[in-house]
Amino acid sequence: QVSLVESGGGLVQAGGSLRLACAASGHISNIDSMGWYRQTPGTQREMVATITKNGNIQIAEPVKGRFTISGGFADHTVILQMNNLRSDDTASYYCNANWLGYQFWGRGTPVTVAS
Repeated sequence: QVSLVESGGGLVQAGGSLRLACAASGHISNIDSMGWYRQTPGTQREMVATITKNGNIQIAEPVKGRFTISGGFADHTVILQMNNLRSDDTASYYCNANWLGYQFWGRGTPVTVAS
């Protein structure tokens, strides 16, 4: 089992920044990748950014140039730095870990961008 705990969500004005953090615990040695997804009511959860154990990074097109992901698999903490936030970034953000093909999720942290 893997447990994921997110922090850093909140309310911010458009153009502002937020930093989300996710810490993994439990049987973490076999985590292949970690990342962030987001979801708004009535929509499917979508990938925002992911990082693999080998350092490969994927960033979704809507946030490229504004969001960055970083993390260390030594301590299994992943950071999502969100800059120049827009109102359409408003969502619940979920941390994800891919563990031997199984997906683990955090409880989510809300991000609200006021225009």
